[in-house]
Amino acid sequence: MNFNINKIPSQKGKTAIVTGANVGLGFETTIGLAKKHMHVVMACRNIKKAQKAKDTIKKILPTASLEIMILDLNSLKSVRDFAAEFSKNHQQLHLLINNAGIMIPPFNKTEEGFESQMGVNHFAHFLLSGLLLPILESTEGSRVISLSSIAHKNAKINFENLNSEKSYSKMEAYGQSKLACLMFAYELDKRLKAKGSSVKSIAAHPGVSDTDLGRHVSKWLYALMRPIVKLISHKPEDAAMPSLFAALDKDLLGGEYIGPTGFNEMKGKPGIVKSTPLSHDTQIAKQLWEVSEKLTNFKYL
Repeated sequence: MNFNINKIPSQKGKTAIVTGANVGLGFETTIGLAKKHMHVVMACRNIKKAQKAKDTIKKILPTASLEIMILDLNSLKSVRDFAAEFSKNHQQLHLLINNAGIMIPPFNKTEEGFESQMGVNHFAHFLLSGLLLPILESTEGSRVISLSSIAHKNAKINFENLNSEKSYSKMEAYGQSKLACLMFAYELDKRLKAKGSSVKSIAAHPGVSDTDLGRHVSKWLYALMRPIVKLISHKPEDAAMPSLFAALDKDLLGGEYIGPTGFNEMKGKPGIVKSTPLSHDTQIAKQLWEVSEKLTNFKYL
């Protein structure tokens, strides 16, 4: 399955939401969709940064159809407000790209008291997807794209320490949050198909890329690792290709996982990739879904 963005037809008249659209992968994904004439809602926390990113894209693509909406994934109230405002002002939603994420920050909590990585990367997107499901279901050919990571491979879901109540390892918490995103994508697709819904849920991961996501890596370690990172990573615009493949390839059926197909999935052309047996554990996925419903106080499917 060869994906070539240049061969994808115009998506004029279609609407996408990209969370974290002002920087890194989200920024590149927004450009990719705008090039295909899609109307892109840039769902961002910081209005100034979002405006700057929008201006930059407009210089590259003067005809780009872009809209900024405030979304702070640290707050479930902000997620609810965003979904309500979007649903009020838009009649359709073809793509929800759950892209925004944080990686290995110092221990912090969201407004609801979730560990920040689990809260932002998984719980907020779980709620956002559920709140926007009615408009997705009323739009023909719609998809939810959830961003995972290579880090899911060494991760597990620790229900006893889901929000790092007992101990905090930033790498373990990051891996857990990205495994949760992947398991959510699989479980969402399973539940949508069981219901007979036409909405597709697809997961993607970018491989290794030198983006703003690594801002919490210590400066001396970053300087030490920079030459290695350059060797094993690809540019943000290439790292965004799996997301764009998941969003735009007409042959995907839902339930796939898209990533770079090069060595260890670090870089390379996008294609369907495998995930760990644990990521396909239906019992853990069901438990995670039910816990997520309880913690976000929102049930769906």
